[in-house]
Amino acid sequence: MSSSSPQQRRGNTRQRIQDVALELFAEQGYEKTSLREIAARLEVTKAALYYHFKTKEDIIISIFDDVTRPIDELIKWAEQQPRTLEMKREVLRRYSEAMAGGASLYRFMQENQATMRELSIGETVKKRLFALVELLRTEDGPLTNQVRCVSALFTLHAGMMFLQHVEGDPEETRQAALEVATDLITQAHQEA
Repeated sequence: MSSSSPQQRRGNTRQRIQDVALELFAEQGYEKTSLREIAARLEVTKAALYYHFKTKEDIIISIFDDVTRPIDELIKWAEQQPRTLEMKREVLRRYSEAMAGGASLYRFMQENQATMRELSIGETVKKRLFALVELLRTEDGPLTNQVRCVSALFTLHAGMMFLQHVEGDPEETRQAALEVATDLITQAHQEA
């Protein structure tokens, strides 16, 4: 007798569908991938796939929701904190970890920007980024410090998106980007 419950099995199937769909989206692009191809790669019927997801957009939204949940939690936490340098460093650290946890999704988003603008999640991404910018930005002081704070966030994106082909360990790249981002935030607060 299996120790997994029906709920766990459904969850595993859902995860497999998400993983395979993201693989196919990366290989051939979101627009060129069909639900039929996803079902074929999974070796299930299209009806079995429909049980979990009705459309490709449903699949990508579910991946997005799962992967970005820690970012929503981070924003909620940070909104309750004083805007100290320590809080901002923690936001950067946790955001960097969340991005690393969803690396394949973020690469998909980078490589499919036109599609992202058309999907409902595109607007959600924009709102989250603006919320993070506001949490990191200095309220007063020179404009250069505000630019440093915003640049810190996008330094993490640069490490994830644009340095992915640099030779070496991706974790070392992530840590280097986090160090630079932290330096930017720190410098903005020292000159405030």
